[in-house]
Amino acid sequence: MAGPSTAPSPIGAKVDGPAASVMETYARQNLIFERGEGSWLYTETAEKYLDFGSGVAVNALGHAHPHLIEALKDQADKLWHTSNLYRVGEQERLASRLTDATFADKVFFCNSGAEACEGAIKIARRYHFAKGNPERTQIITFEGSFHGRTLAALAAAANPRYLEGFGEPAPGFVSVPFADHDALKAAIAPETAAIMIEPVQGEGGVRIVPADCLQGLRELCDRNEILLIIDEVQTGVGRTGTLFAYEQSGIEPDIMPIAKGIGGGFPLGAILATQAAASGMAPGTHGSTFGGNPLAMAVGNAVLDIVNQQDFLDEVARKSGRLRQGLAQLEDEFGDLVEEVRISGLLSGLKLRDHVKAADLSAATTNEQLLTVGASDNVLRIIPPLTVTEAELSDGLARLRRALTSLRNGSQ
Repeated sequence: MAGPSTAPSPIGAKVDGPAASVMETYARQNLIFERGEGSWLYTETAEKYLDFGSGVAVNALGHAHPHLIEALKDQADKLWHTSNLYRVGEQERLASRLTDATFADKVFFCNSGAEACEGAIKIARRYHFAKGNPERTQIITFEGSFHGRTLAALAAAANPRYLEGFGEPAPGFVSVPFADHDALKAAIAPETAAIMIEPVQGEGGVRIVPADCLQGLRELCDRNEILLIIDEVQTGVGRTGTLFAYEQSGIEPDIMPIAKGIGGGFPLGAILATQAAASGMAPGTHGSTFGGNPLAMAVGNAVLDIVNQQDFLDEVARKSGRLRQGLAQLEDEFGDLVEEVRISGLLSGLKLRDHVKAADLSAATTNEQLLTVGASDNVLRIIPPLTVTEAELSDGLARLRRALTSLRNGSQ
């Protein structure tokens, strides 16, 4: 299929009218989508785009999934919000289903990945406080990580670009180089409370932590009586081919923040923890006005109805193999542009060579009416919905090939 006759305005282009009232914190593409269906998005002028960004790994079941729509509409007719001053039936149901399916004994519901990561940090510090070690507040993280945009989450990731202009970073975080085991061991101190890591660095460029490294982290935490936080905000809820990515390493975390896919497009996050890790969390130690509200819980339960089925997860793994094969062929064909393919389930990325910019390839895919997402380390992410079809995968790969061809021709 040929690209649109008129290419969208460049990313970050200034726009007039009502858009001028929106704070300019995003370098937005000049596209407005009116509706979505499955793996597709449609503009106001009925142009059709294949969505291989999934709202940055949020739309796990694509757009307008009928089971999610039914659950949301049914709940909307009954009750939207009561606050956590009272029990919420669907919240208890979703918490129970998540603990049944994972390592966890306790769940706290919030609204976003950043909130989930902040809560995970609080739980880890409170755990040591309750054990009589209030000095143990330090969290060890890894360069290239991303845990959200709040001040503590930014300090945890320690990315200077995101911290600039916001004053002194929040204290209590030590960042070590990715995959530097000696630096990690040296960073452990009497003040250390936890190690926090993503099993796959999404924003950091789809950098995958090998299973033996996660196993080593688990042993290191046990040996030093510190907690292991595995951030599955982007990797969780089927994205890597299992319900959660940690399962593939054969170890279990103490605390796990999740979000994105669990809401299928509805704002929803959660913190999962063992009974021991959550033992310091008493009434008043944490809270959320909107967290776990009936609307979010109805959608979260509907997502889990579908994703937490072995047949569904097996299909994700199979489609990942198809995507891996297709991306590997592109790597061979465009070796002058593509340095490496990185993939875990349906979270994948093309690491581009230094003379190629991921933003330029993203613009080229948009011209082919294929939506992709940039990442650090000069990586273009390809994140289709978990419900993507074989035909759509083939279509997306063909569009990506045309985008790479246009980039190659344009650079000659």
